[in-house]
Amino acid sequence: MLDIITSINSAVNNFVWGWPALVMLSFTGIFMTCLTKFFQVTHIGHWARETIGAIFHDKHVVGHTQDKSISQFQSLCTALAATVGTGNIVGVAGAIMVGGPGAVFWMWIIAFFGMMTNYSENVLGIFYREKGASGEWHGGAMYYLKNGLGAKPGCKALGAGLAALFSVFCLLASFGIGNMTQINSISGNMEAVFGLPNWLTGILLMILAGLVVLGGLKRIALVAEKIVPFMVILYIIGSIVILVTNFSQIGTVFSAIFRGAFAMQAAGGGVVGYGVKLAIEQGMKRGVFSNEAGLGSSVMVHSSSNVKEPVRQGMWGIFEVFADTLIVCTLTAFSVLSSGLVDLNTGVTAEAYQGVALTKANLVSTVFSIHFGSAGAAFIAIAVMLFAFSTALGWSHYGGTACLYLFGEKAAFVYRVIFVLAVFGGAVMGDNLAWEIADTLNGLMMLPNLVGVLALSPVVYRCTQNYIARNLRGEAIEPLLSNYQPRPKPGKKGKKGGKR
Repeated sequence: MLDIITSINSAVNNFVWGWPALVMLSFTGIFMTCLTKFFQVTHIGHWARETIGAIFHDKHVVGHTQDKSISQFQSLCTALAATVGTGNIVGVAGAIMVGGPGAVFWMWIIAFFGMMTNYSENVLGIFYREKGASGEWHGGAMYYLKNGLGAKPGCKALGAGLAALFSVFCLLASFGIGNMTQINSISGNMEAVFGLPNWLTGILLMILAGLVVLGGLKRIALVAEKIVPFMVILYIIGSIVILVTNFSQIGTVFSAIFRGAFAMQAAGGGVVGYGVKLAIEQGMKRGVFSNEAGLGSSVMVHSSSNVKEPVRQGMWGIFEVFADTLIVCTLTAFSVLSSGLVDLNTGVTAEAYQGVALTKANLVSTVFSIHFGSAGAAFIAIAVMLFAFSTALGWSHYGGTACLYLFGEKAAFVYRVIFVLAVFGGAVMGDNLAWEIADTLNGLMMLPNLVGVLALSPVVYRCTQNYIARNLRGEAIEPLLSNYQPRPKPGKKGKKGGKR
């Protein structure tokens, strides 16, 4: 049975992650970057102040809400909980082992343009979100496909059909990227480092997941708000220590990344053209797997934020990709490439270290053990556990949102119960198949979502221009807050400034 599943998944994966899909993903990011006039660069100071900078002085950004919404900071932490996961450790290691150092460059490229893809998704998510019967905001690609694309002349059936497809893919993906791969990585590390059997890890994680997931978004956000900042900062500190230790290698690492990216040296010593093809594929796939820009996933939690203006939540999307890939993934890559375990001239990774075979699952822990001893391996095992478990928590909300859209609020609770039970299956499932299925489901989510983002790009443009005009140029015009907002009477002037 597993052989049949593997064969089918391989065929679908080759289709959804083929060059047409990668080109579409890249084109969307480039197009939205150009449409917004390189917002992530031209207004870097502004979006940094309004996101990470605002948590130190704006109570509205971090304050807990009394209603069913969550704070902007909680939405970021929950989104980062779902994105900063095993893709940042195991995924980056795998990209380097298959695609060579050059894969890191293409990871940077997809992240740079992915900032504006994620920005656009969040803008559309807030603009087209709906409030459910329980008072909780619901938003995501399915909602802007139905309410945005579906509102265009002759596109009602297309919008509804793509929204349903996205929801089905998201529902399935939540058991792949959000469950199988994450829990599988935890169980593998716990067994390798602490000797815990997979089944025991699965039972313990299933109990912990049940305590959080069954409590709904507010409880998930509360846990994510505590775990994410702690684990990210701790991992960054450990990686920086390694970089400082290997400071003399930084220039050589940069050189190897650019050589590998532009086929000056093929990964694994193979044909040059094939080497750069692997670098591009691995860099893009693992970059998207890590930051999820283009999948339409994190927008589902961003849409539950207490923010009113779409662009303000869009800027959190920019920071999310920046933190996930350009900081965390880059630190992982430099730690691995400066360790001596990768031949920077050929891109070949050592087969073993001190008699232990190196795989994508243990490469980073081996690097940390070289610098910190056995404590380093234990640290990575714990980091992977926290990263992966928090990812599962975030994705339980994504899958629940998709289930709610398809079947209603009562079905969403049933989904959460099944999700918790599936944690045990993820702990004992084969590693390779789990990652391959997750890759496939990522691609299936991506396609309808990107159609929606491109079709609704004029909405993103209008919201962005409106925000810039009011908040950066001081023009007194009516803000664009929601697709459902009352329209001002002709000739009525809006108020200067923005609304949170």
